[in-house]
Amino acid sequence: MSDDRVACRTPAEGRDGVTNIPAWKFDLIRGHIVDILSDGTPQVYNDVRDAVGTRLSADEAGAPGKLELEVRGEIERVKASGPQQIRWVT
Repeated sequence: MSDDRVACRTPAEGRDGVTNIPAWKFDLIRGHIVDILSDGTPQVYNDVRDAVGTRLSADEAGAPGKLELEVRGEIERVKASGPQQIRWVT
């Protein structure tokens, strides 16, 4: 596996924390998120996180990179009451 890493940034103002995860892991998790959200229907974030988790082995599990996808404009939070929802926008 490659040593390439992806900086997972946060969209929150005033927060500059960056977590660097292996590129293969980011790409794998991103692919599962795309698969789950690809129909454009908003999904509860915790449900997406749990669904991704069930698809990963122990070696693959880790930071989902959701915030990085939000920073990139690939997903967005849906303004709604109740649990946080996200949807695929690209």
